Amino acid sequence: MRHILIIGSGPIVIGQAAEFDYSGSQAARALRKEGFIVHLLNSNPATIMTDRLTADYVHLLPLTPESVESVLRSHPIEAVLPTMGGQTALNLAIECEKRRIWARYGVRIIGASLQAIEVAEDREKFRLWGEKLGLPMLPAGIARSYLEAKDLAQKLGYPVVLRPSFTLGGAGAQLVSSKAELERAVGRALALSPVHEVLVEKSVAGWKEFELEVMRDKDGNFVVVCTIENLDPMGIHTGDSITVAPAMTLPDSLYQRMRDYAKALLLSFPDFAGGCNVQFALSPHSEEMYIIEINPRVSRSSALASKATGYPIAKIAALLAVGKRLDEITNPVTGTTSAFFEPSIDYVVVKVPRWNFDKFPGANRQLGMQMRSVGEAMGIGRSFIEALQKAVQSLELRRNGLGADGREVQDLTQLLNGLEKPSWNRIFYIHDALLAGVPLRTVHKLTGIDEWFLYQIQELVQMEQELMRHTLDTLSPELLWRAKAMGLGDRQIAHLVQTVESQIYTLRQKWGISRVYKRVDTCAAEFEAQTPYYYSTFEAQGEDEGPIYPSERAGKPRLLILGSGPNRIGQGVEFDYCCVHGVLAAQRLGYEALMLNCNPETVSTDPDISDRLYFEPVFWEHVYEIIQREKPVGVVVQLGGQTPLKLAEKLHRYGIPLVGTGYEAIDISEDRGKFSALLEELDIPYPPFGVARTPDEAVALAEKLGYPVLVRPSYVLGGQRMRIVVDEEELIEQIVAILREMPGNRILIDRFLSGAVEAEIDAICDGESIGVIGLMEHIEPAGVHSGDSTAVLPAFSLPVEAQETMRLYAERLAQRLRVRGFMNVQYAYHQGSVYVIEANLRASRTVPFLCKAYDKPFVQWAMDILIGGKRVKDFSFPKELAGYALKLPVFSFDRFPEVEKALGPEMRSTGEEIRFVESLDSELFRELYAKRSVYLSR
Repeated sequence: MRHILIIGSGPIVIGQAAEFDYSGSQAARALRKEGFIVHLLNSNPATIMTDRLTADYVHLLPLTPESVESVLRSHPIEAVLPTMGGQTALNLAIECEKRRIWARYGVRIIGASLQAIEVAEDREKFRLWGEKLGLPMLPAGIARSYLEAKDLAQKLGYPVVLRPSFTLGGAGAQLVSSKAELERAVGRALALSPVHEVLVEKSVAGWKEFELEVMRDKDGNFVVVCTIENLDPMGIHTGDSITVAPAMTLPDSLYQRMRDYAKALLLSFPDFAGGCNVQFALSPHSEEMYIIEINPRVSRSSALASKATGYPIAKIAALLAVGKRLDEITNPVTGTTSAFFEPSIDYVVVKVPRWNFDKFPGANRQLGMQMRSVGEAMGIGRSFIEALQKAVQSLELRRNGLGADGREVQDLTQLLNGLEKPSWNRIFYIHDALLAGVPLRTVHKLTGIDEWFLYQIQELVQMEQELMRHTLDTLSPELLWRAKAMGLGDRQIAHLVQTVESQIYTLRQKWGISRVYKRVDTCAAEFEAQTPYYYSTFEAQGEDEGPIYPSERAGKPRLLILGSGPNRIGQGVEFDYCCVHGVLAAQRLGYEALMLNCNPETVSTDPDISDRLYFEPVFWEHVYEIIQREKPVGVVVQLGGQTPLKLAEKLHRYGIPLVGTGYEAIDISEDRGKFSALLEELDIPYPPFGVARTPDEAVALAEKLGYPVLVRPSYVLGGQRMRIVVDEEELIEQIVAILREMPGNRILIDRFLSGAVEAEIDAICDGESIGVIGLMEHIEPAGVHSGDSTAVLPAFSLPVEAQETMRLYAERLAQRLRVRGFMNVQYAYHQGSVYVIEANLRASRTVPFLCKAYDKPFVQWAMDILIGGKRVKDFSFPKELAGYALKLPVFSFDRFPEVEKALGPEMRSTGEEIRFVESLDSELFRELYAKRSVYLSR
């Protein structure tokens, strides 16, 4: 067996995101290192998984049986690994088996047998299988019609849970409390299941939920890698729950039972070798427990468990799939022990999901059994509350963390409602309710959250109340140290004692209260760790796990690359792609590459990518202390999207060198007033616009410009809060909404160029010259956000003169701003004229797409210019493409059935797919072009 096909997970959608890109990339690298020839089938251009770095052969094709067969026809594939690509890959493997494709080409499935997949994915088979083994399974039955579902519900007793078979992220799952609700829900559930079956099961809503991340090899050796406890009780999808590792409230006797049940399940599948996730429900009032489900593949939680423990689950699962035993594999973290051990951790990890309900006006924001979060952030600390604070600080919600920022809710009715009906902000409501004096017992009763967690949050609230009794002059070193040990940021403490962040930092320096950095080592410091994977905390001074762990490039100049934080709409895995390439290019050019990020789903936070990984919030206080510790020669802010770019001003103010384009140029490009003045100076047309700070100013400006107008706030991502308005009433409504959410924001109002064609250019610049890496035309008309548009490379209808004008304007801007590195310019072509809409002086979300379309390492070229002494003229930029490459946006509207699919200036797509067509006569292009205006709204 030499040629192995790994099936990816396709475009990112809610329920199946970047964690599978991480797992697939890790598996591919591990197998190549063992000498296997790896083929990768995936249609997602945004990920590092579909890069030449990862696999020997990358097949950028839709995930269909036809694509599989075309790969098998042209390559000598001997085995397929379907356990790294989530539910999509498993479903595809099963479909290919039904069509006898694997048998026809002599390909065997490795990692999990079809029996294991079918038992785990067919909920009725799974229940019967578990009962045969004597395991505690939830009472349930399969229904194929409304009448069968009604009959089962009556036997089980309401409430019941409906779960469609073979779906991902809990799609269609619903808690049903009455016959009337069942009638409404069962039809949709049956329709969502690819096999039109729905499991009707006893409800355990309100019970505690736990997960075991486990592994076994071909000989039956078994380990539990990690226990994960859901802070939210059953009834909320685990992907939408705040989760904690290790489990905090699980007695050892019950853990041992769970371990025995998981082991019995896994050993009952004779051909299984790899990673697996088992979920349990535990009664909060007794020791009664049920097995909820098993995922016979690397799961969403596997990436979290890998980052939480340092144990590389996907890498080891891939080696087990090709026949290795656990005791034959070296633990890459210690470098001396084997992988046949159960990790021990001396810290706490908390994952908090990131939602984007604001992108879906009218969506039901109550959390339930269907996953609806788009990303997640992870915090590591020495206590639960410290880890929780760091995770919340990482979410980028314009909050300083959990509480202590003046945005607490005080209305009792709103608080009690927010506790009872869980939404994205329930953790804030818990804090605010305890701060407002709501009894802890009431909070527990309304939320069902274990009292142990609530006591921890109450201790945080008590700390805040103690700090509020002080001023800067009366703070003591002991109190400040205790506040920092609970994860409170300098900004939060400053708010509580009514001073500014820098004063708290100065006081900490004076009293020697500084972060110490600890290593994630899988073994609670029992063995020397080989992996430089760090988190910070506050402990007795002198306990820093330093000196800084040396890498093979020790002594070389250091470069700090800031990551993009949690995935969300507008800033996804495409920026992680750029960060990973940035790290690898810096290492190739002789730098020690340091990575700072807080996203457990991504490849950039794989400890074996960078020379040192800091798993910390991309939050000023953390960034600055790492810079003080490492003293890098520069900080790269242009690869991680808007998140690091927003820190450019502070880095500049503190005299920290930015690698590439300077802060002044970034500020001009982000400030619409300054940018328009620059366009005027360069004789570049732009849509007439103005800036307003109040509703009155906005009304006067809109009348002067003429409706319709485009209204948007400054310094935002993914077209956030951007709307096309057609009259004064809509205008005032939009202005008030922006100022409520972003007080003091300078609101930009542009004349909207109705019917214009939009296009964009990505370029690499060296301060003088520019190299265009792609000019793309959008199929959808102006008014649809570029991230939601189908981008066509090269342009298909723009006149050649218009394209040349676009290149000329990009060159003028780059030269005047002395851009070094990436630049993206957005254009509108309207009535024979080219207008510049905006310029982003960073890597854009289309860079990975262009890298895949042209098969060129553009991020490495940019790094060669930034730190390698190269110039634009040293590279041969692509001029032509055989046929056309299409970037197709992918949406997750199915998670919000109450929201109409409508596209406008605010981005809503969660992922993308790449397709190649030979000509504009292709059926795909014609269909997309015909539907280009169907979903256009305001």
